[in-house]
Amino acid sequence: MSNTLEPTASVPVADRPARTAASMSAREMMVALWQFMRPYKLVLAGAAVALVFTAVITLSIGQGVRLLVDQGLTGDTSQALAHAVLVLLVLAGLMAIGTYARHYLVSWLGERVVADLRKAVFDHIVTLHPSYFETNRSGEIMSRLTTDTTLLQHIIGTSFSMALRSALMFAGALILLLFTNLKLSLMVLVGVPLVLLPIVLYGRRVRKLSKASQDSIADVGSYAGEIIQHIKTVQSYTRERYEQQAFAKEVETAFNVAKRRIRQRSLLVAVVILLMFGAVGGLLWVGGNDMIAGRMSSGDLAAFVFYAFLMGSAVATISEVYGELQRATGATERLMDLLHVESEIPVSTTAEPEQPARASRGQVAFEAVEFSYPARPNHPAIRGLSLDVTAGKSLALVGPSGAGKSTLLELLQRFYDPQGGRITLDGVDIRALDTGSLRRQIAVVPQQPALFTADVWYNIRYGRPDASDAEVIAAARAAHAHEFIEQLPDGYSSHLGEQGTRLSGGQKQRLAIARAILKDPRILLLDEATSALDAESEYHVQQALQALMKNRTTIIIAHRLATILHADSIAVLDQGQLVAQGKHAELIEISPLYKRLAELQFQDSERQKPLVE
Repeated sequence: MSNTLEPTASVPVADRPARTAASMSAREMMVALWQFMRPYKLVLAGAAVALVFTAVITLSIGQGVRLLVDQGLTGDTSQALAHAVLVLLVLAGLMAIGTYARHYLVSWLGERVVADLRKAVFDHIVTLHPSYFETNRSGEIMSRLTTDTTLLQHIIGTSFSMALRSALMFAGALILLLFTNLKLSLMVLVGVPLVLLPIVLYGRRVRKLSKASQDSIADVGSYAGEIIQHIKTVQSYTRERYEQQAFAKEVETAFNVAKRRIRQRSLLVAVVILLMFGAVGGLLWVGGNDMIAGRMSSGDLAAFVFYAFLMGSAVATISEVYGELQRATGATERLMDLLHVESEIPVSTTAEPEQPARASRGQVAFEAVEFSYPARPNHPAIRGLSLDVTAGKSLALVGPSGAGKSTLLELLQRFYDPQGGRITLDGVDIRALDTGSLRRQIAVVPQQPALFTADVWYNIRYGRPDASDAEVIAAARAAHAHEFIEQLPDGYSSHLGEQGTRLSGGQKQRLAIARAILKDPRILLLDEATSALDAESEYHVQQALQALMKNRTTIIIAHRLATILHADSIAVLDQGQLVAQGKHAELIEISPLYKRLAELQFQDSERQKPLVE
């Protein structure tokens, strides 16, 4: 795969039809799930064969019961009894084999389909536009990825096969009932609608409560995740008791919703069981009188009761599974909703290259850029800004909080697209470039480094997975990180904990610098890359960055002006606009804003008043 920046002909999101799970019919949702089951049609066919086989064997046991009663229990010879018992044992053995095959294949299919579904959901999540995560909590997304898919696994791997098996048993038992005794069969046919009626009536209510229950569980997970993520802040402000009470309210809310759902399902099952056994009791009364009168044999009555019980059990199972299917419908809607979210930025169409991309020259230009964040459409972050960054040169961005410095870096990486104007790389609008190829040209050292719950090797290699151990160590040395890494319990194999909690702020930042050095990019973005370092480490890292910046296009967000005095150019931003540009000495003369910032920082020799973003 070429590392060049290739234009892509992706269709803009605005031109694609919108679609949400809320507008999907039940049939469309089944079709959506079928897409995940279709690759395993052979397994599905095997499970269906095993399902039909066990249903036939189960129905045949009724004839074995009739044979046992008529020829064994009421017969004259021990041989007839042995024969009847042997028939039942053979049928039981065959049913055990068929049940094993059915259970294994269906359970395997459920696990496999849900694994594929989870992968599809996650693969889609990592391509979504950042604005989606501004309006959707990560805890809720994780609930869909875990809780909802687990529910579907139970439905596909257990409940669905039970429902199909019960449906087959119901149909087969009904046919055999008609052959056994027509009068009693007509009584069963009259009673079945009475049993099915509550299933239909309560089904919709259970479905609504099931979806509400899933949403409330997601809220609980989201709240807990946020508190755990900010546990130091919670404890620092001694808010443990408050958070315990707030979480208890979330849990109680979820419990109350679940309680209403459980009440409806329990009532449904209880009514069905009551009606079922009432019907069986009526059949026993009528059939028993017929047997006493000699109109039917005891074996026929036993077989008839067996089949009637199978029918009743089938209806009870279907009623219980129906409630679970309603829950699954809610979970499916949530998952399909997530899968149908379309990213505002086209997904990369290029594969990962074996080597870091170095195809572009690195000439960057912002041309009359207008931009507002999706969550704040009425508050422009960038206002008609035009700015050139010469290839191989460094540009520092300075200005007060909210000036738009970080926004420019996000726009350059195409996390967002401007509403007006354009951004070009080597004269090409970056919206015409493949996002993967574009971002592989860029390395970022953010103000708050992002580290993963893995070892040091993994975190430094994140931008270049194929790098050798020697290259990783060289990058760490250049970032002045090698010494403290060697002092970790397992050196480079030490795990850093969630978000790098086992490291200090300065150590995290040096690992992020090592990651950028290893990636060896054409464009380097530094968002106050040395802000968390002590004075000695900052000096050494500045030397490393100076070497890294050589012949690379570098954009630096600077809060401390002392760190960017040697930049090739300094751009002063205020309220999303470019107000001045030049070298330090020039800006002191022509820009009142820059002069004020410089006076605040350089008025004493220690420069202890950094401008906070």
